[in-house]
Amino acid sequence: MANYKLTIEYDGTNFKGWQVQGKGERTVQGEIVQAYQKVFREKIKLIGSGRTDTGVHALGQVANFHTEIDRPPEDIRNALNATLADDVVILRVNRVADSFHAQYAAKRKTYRYIILNRELPSPTRRWGMAQISSALDVEAMKSAAKAFVGTRDFKSFTSNNRSNQGKSTTRTVYDLRVVRRGAQIHIDITADGFLYKMVRNIVGLLIEVGQGRCSKSHILKVLRDKDRRAAGVAAKAHGLYLLKVKY
Repeated sequence: MANYKLTIEYDGTNFKGWQVQGKGERTVQGEIVQAYQKVFREKIKLIGSGRTDTGVHALGQVANFHTEIDRPPEDIRNALNATLADDVVILRVNRVADSFHAQYAAKRKTYRYIILNRELPSPTRRWGMAQISSALDVEAMKSAAKAFVGTRDFKSFTSNNRSNQGKSTTRTVYDLRVVRRGAQIHIDITADGFLYKMVRNIVGLLIEVGQGRCSKSHILKVLRDKDRRAAGVAAKAHGLYLLKVKY
């Protein structure tokens, strides 16, 4: 039996997230499984490195599956891309060791949040970045971002849903950078793993810092409080990208 690793790019606008949901819900995982079954007449179990929510995009999602079919990786890639809709692309297919597991073998993940920081919205990029019309103090955001770096309990920055119940909310953030590129602000965060809506909740609070509504000391207090209600409003999903996964 062969084990194949996929590197995937997708526009999450018209998807109900990565993971297969109820009947009739369009998901990235479901689309790829259906495409493979259509081409190769085999139903596979596709394992993603992690879930992305409704509206969230990916430039480097990783998944793997085992199959009885032994084909050149480029043949699998080309066959899937010929079948998938144009908002999903398989960038690479690699044959990997049987033990490789896209979720459990992941060491680090990097997400990027893109803000369009100008008065007027962009009609051509409205689903790829979140617009903030008020001026943001990027230097204040950079300083505040340092509060998140290190091993922290991020209970205040995750939703109290079933996927988090009974699990540790401690994560290690290796890097969090805030960079202005013209009218865009990129927030890149790398960690050993992420809780449900953790990135969007962190970005939401950094936006408040940029607007002068809170400070780095407030972020430290929110981390200590371990109370989701203290962390403010989550940033919108459509500005978020899963950038890469490191193994």
